[in-house]
Amino acid sequence: MYPIPIPIPIPMRSQRRLTALAAIASLAAAVLLTGCASSPRVETRPVLSQHGADKTTDLRIAESALESGDTQLAISLFERALNADPSSLPAELGLADAIYQTGDLARSGVLYRQAAAAAPNDPRAQLGLARVALRERRLDEAVSRYRQLLSAHPDNAVAAEGLGAALDLQGKHGEAQAVYRSALARHPEAQGLKANLGLSLILDRRARDGANVLLDIAGLPDAPAQARENLALAYGVLGNAEAAKQILTADMPAASAEDNLQFYRSLRDAWSARPGATHADADADAEARAGKLAADDAVRVQAVPSSQGPAAEAVQ
Repeated sequence: MYPIPIPIPIPMRSQRRLTALAAIASLAAAVLLTGCASSPRVETRPVLSQHGADKTTDLRIAESALESGDTQLAISLFERALNADPSSLPAELGLADAIYQTGDLARSGVLYRQAAAAAPNDPRAQLGLARVALRERRLDEAVSRYRQLLSAHPDNAVAAEGLGAALDLQGKHGEAQAVYRSALARHPEAQGLKANLGLSLILDRRARDGANVLLDIAGLPDAPAQARENLALAYGVLGNAEAAKQILTADMPAASAEDNLQFYRSLRDAWSARPGATHADADADAEARAGKLAADDAVRVQAVPSSQGPAAEAVQ
């Protein structure tokens, strides 16, 4: 419910795009969306009819439009509801969520700030501000907001995913992994947390550990796309190009898959050549390329077959 790139430590300048990093960026953004509820109406008559339509039902319809991906309809409905009742917090938050999904971070941020001013303790408004900060790379602010949310709501798995993503973006992979593992102890079924943990381990140059975490979920029918994309990256940097290709070619043209495979080879060579290089060596380059791919929303990957092929086997 995401979807904001995490810089990979690559000690070289590359023109290849960073599929797996875009995945966690999308995850963080998309995952955070699930923490916010919203609301308006879909009838053709005026919002405030003489018969008094059920506002709760109207808000549910608008929220359903947002969840189904019809952001323009959701925006229209939320705006109508907010015009009818300017003090409606659900309508304001719903409109902020819908606008956030269009990528208009400035306008969604204004709406989240207005909602937070009206209801300082509402976790949905605070979550919205945190994810905008994350997308805009105001990482210290994002970490601070997510920590405050988790302190007040320790069972909030969405806030934990966001905090971990922000820490990974800062290159603090060990701290991020501790956040993911703590949240998984409370929410062992949360696939997004496992997808994030797997990628964090890969970025921490522990690709085998990351692959084995991802194998727990990548073959499930409802697994998040990020888990499969991250698994392809793990196999690629481990040198198992066939397994990576099996994942990538399931849902993208062969040329795009080869582009990603070439990047995996470059990354593997770079890490092998400079095993002691710091994670900051190429953060700026990696972040720039990951950010471009996140904006393109270019790559999605199908499920890994759960019972056949190299992608279904544990990494030894």
